[in-house]
Amino acid sequence: MSIVDLQNKTIFVTGVAGFIGSNLVKRIYQDVPDAKVIGIDNMNDYYDVKLKDARLKELTQNESFVFVEGSIADNALITSIFKEYSPQVVVNLAAQAGVRYSITNPDAYVEANLIGFYNILEACRHSYDNGAIGVEHLVYASSSSVYGSNKKVPYSTDDKVDNPVSLYAATKKSNELLTHAYSKLYNIPSTGLRFFTVYGPAGRPDMAYFGFTNKLREGKSIQIFNYGNCKRDFTYVDDIVEGVVRVMQKAPDKVTGEDGLPLPPYAVYNIGNNQPENLLDFVDILQQELIRAGVLPEDYDFDAHKELVPMQPGDVPITYADTTALERDFGFKPSTSLRDGLRKFAEWYRTFYM
Repeated sequence: MSIVDLQNKTIFVTGVAGFIGSNLVKRIYQDVPDAKVIGIDNMNDYYDVKLKDARLKELTQNESFVFVEGSIADNALITSIFKEYSPQVVVNLAAQAGVRYSITNPDAYVEANLIGFYNILEACRHSYDNGAIGVEHLVYASSSSVYGSNKKVPYSTDDKVDNPVSLYAATKKSNELLTHAYSKLYNIPSTGLRFFTVYGPAGRPDMAYFGFTNKLREGKSIQIFNYGNCKRDFTYVDDIVEGVVRVMQKAPDKVTGEDGLPLPPYAVYNIGNNQPENLLDFVDILQQELIRAGVLPEDYDFDAHKELVPMQPGDVPITYADTTALERDFGFKPSTSLRDGLRKFAEWYRTFYM
């Protein structure tokens, strides 16, 4: 692997007002104060824009942070950003997220996850034009969704992932395929990261833990899918960010094959907690922490607000990350317990909403 020194570098982060993007940029400035971060986000209203505004407000306190409001699907805009700032490291986190939303709003996924991602790859490719040093490392978000309904667990990056069960998963798999082709053709060092159910403070309201909290506060019932027989590898956002920062600093080597052509400097890793939790246990811990934080009253009748329902289209019964490769190559394994993570979320929720 090649070391990528982030000191004094220009780093382009897409989806910068998003949950992972904003936390990543905070961490970059914490570790590398002399870095320059260019962030782009289309600030869409897929969920409450107030959350995105709050995250962005925090980031703009850094003098060298530059924010561009726009879509990565806007080719001219992406081209102009690369021309003006010549980023050496690119972290693509912009995407239309959500499995269920992809069933009813496919256009948003094709635009952001396919056309937008293609624009990023093209910009990386042309960053080497005229002998320029160009992009040293492209890191991009994939998803545990690519594993589809694989029966073998834990999910390994060596597994075949040719059976997506949602359009969202299909777009993420296509990102990996496109990147492999671009890495091979244009020698772009690139690493894909398959994230497993990321949660934490200021997270995405469409995620179960956040949606459950909103509904329980409003006295509404929450639906627990597959009658509670789902398991998820919940990964705390700080663990995700730790993984991303480590990966950014080590790019796959550029190596020439026996045919004299470059072998693709390409890698994919899982970032997950390596410990799937039963959905009913998860909801139980969430309830306890919401009561502890004062979000819900002590005498909350949880059972009266719980509804067990069948599996939803596009969902899978279990997600479970094999993180052996991440541990081997980066000396890191996510370790935040579900209780610790949900406690931090509950405390943030009380401060932000109450």
